[in-house]
Amino acid sequence: MATKQRLELTWIGKYEQPNLEPRILIEDPSKSYGDKRSENMLIHGDNLLALKALEQDFTNKIKCIYIDPPYNTGSRIDADGEEVGYEDGLEHSEWLQMMRPRIELIYKLLSKDGLLWISIDDLECHYLKVLCDEVFGRNNFVTTIAVKMSTASGVKTSHREKTIIKEKEYVLVYSKDKNLVRFNPQYIPQVEWNDEFQYILIKNGSSRAEDWQVKRLNDVLNEKGISTDPKADDFRKFVIDNAGIIWRRAFIRNTYKELSQNNPDKIFYIVDRDMKNEHYYYRGREMYFYKDSFHNCFTEEGYKDSPSHLVGDFWVDINTGKLFNEGGIDFRNGKKPEFLIARIFELSTQKGDWVLDSFLGSGTTSAVSHKMGRKWIGIELGEHCDTHTLPRLKAVVEGADQGGVSVSQDWKGGGGFKYYELGPSLLRKDNFGNWVIEEEYKPDMLASAMAKHEGFKYCPDQQVYWKHGQSTERDFIYTTTNFLTVEMLDQIHGDMKHSESLLICCKSFSKACDGKYANITVKKIPNMLLGRCEFGKNDYSLNIVSMPVDEEEEDFVPTGPDESKVRPKSKKVESKADLFSAKKGKK
Repeated sequence: MATKQRLELTWIGKYEQPNLEPRILIEDPSKSYGDKRSENMLIHGDNLLALKALEQDFTNKIKCIYIDPPYNTGSRIDADGEEVGYEDGLEHSEWLQMMRPRIELIYKLLSKDGLLWISIDDLECHYLKVLCDEVFGRNNFVTTIAVKMSTASGVKTSHREKTIIKEKEYVLVYSKDKNLVRFNPQYIPQVEWNDEFQYILIKNGSSRAEDWQVKRLNDVLNEKGISTDPKADDFRKFVIDNAGIIWRRAFIRNTYKELSQNNPDKIFYIVDRDMKNEHYYYRGREMYFYKDSFHNCFTEEGYKDSPSHLVGDFWVDINTGKLFNEGGIDFRNGKKPEFLIARIFELSTQKGDWVLDSFLGSGTTSAVSHKMGRKWIGIELGEHCDTHTLPRLKAVVEGADQGGVSVSQDWKGGGGFKYYELGPSLLRKDNFGNWVIEEEYKPDMLASAMAKHEGFKYCPDQQVYWKHGQSTERDFIYTTTNFLTVEMLDQIHGDMKHSESLLICCKSFSKACDGKYANITVKKIPNMLLGRCEFGKNDYSLNIVSMPVDEEEEDFVPTGPDESKVRPKSKKVESKADLFSAKKGKK
């Protein structure tokens, strides 16, 4: 009988996944800002290691995760100075190899009713979807949203004869359990619905044709002393107050079809004072129908009642222009609009929910989260974490940032956040090649790190010195840099309750301690940790297997993700692992 095979995407090095070290997070009080009680977290460091560091405390707790990873649209400059794309196949493998472990950790962090939103463009969108199908399960794919991000104008039109001009990007949406997901319906103002009325059909009695009267809209407004400007408040009020329903759709089609066809440039607005929850009107030769057409819409100016339609999977109303200085930070060609992130949060979260962005860039996601009352975690590796993200979030806390969604949220400032650095690798090799404890680890740091490695919650007991952490109510861990003697072990055992168990981690111990008590386990650092994970590695921005390179081929490598110049690569290098970097700052 043939073995069943599942459909999957394969690439070079797919199964060479990193064995990550669970790092501790160390707060830098000099960079933390605002309310000291805040739970918000800004983490500076490699995002893969940071996601691993969050795993213990945040598994199944993050309601919404939005990421804007590098799109893998980089290019090289060849020996003749011409811009060329990467070789097909190899660069996709590198990008997928970078993304997969991050998606897997994101899956663990996401709550059971949570959603992952990923901004991406055409180049990797379809590869990414298949990857996410593997991790989340194809049944948990929710939708792909197309977002209009630019227009067919300017320099783009110079390539109009060679390609179809790109105007859109995508947002892939995945759930952990699709059956548990609930959306908060959102509505978009239907501006033209107000702007083009020219005739009104007014019912003066029954629904018979002879009881209807056709009047010019402006004539009716002038009679009543109402402004004819569709943006005026009294105009909008009149439209809302007189909006109604013709419940016999056939009557409208049959009676006014000829009128509509004979006046293709006119819009007929139908008024029925008996009901106000459905609306019909003719525009040219077509009849449009809106149910519950007036809603409280979330806009960049705030919430307002407006003729509207339900948000779907095609977003053309997001203002993507002039974002260079949104948030007070100049981050050209790397930001997403605050209103885009706000719509995602409005659809999928409530105040107080946890949201996360592991490709934080200039800090848009955290800034919007803060203004909207969500608890947030933002991760960024680049230097702009300090030069861009940190000052931007400080300005949000101060209330000085009044751009983006500040007006719509009536944001005046408040709250705070804590700034964290990833702890150093716990082990390092000495001059003789032996693994030793990193000397930066002071006793409290070591105790915290060992608790994380062993799956314990680090929570030192203020009364009992050997209770550094616990995994259950009766299972504890104790870490010491001292030599553990039998006398010390006896004293600890004498303090323990009969039902308690203890793991002791120490640099060295007396042989007589080993196995002396059934409820105490003694392990030696660093021997107990060897082989568990990769120590001494601080950057997983790109992690692929080595690939052979033709020594006769001349290759050029970008010097950085945001730079146009390149440096020549030696013909003797046997890997293209540095062909591009995933440290690209976005948003």
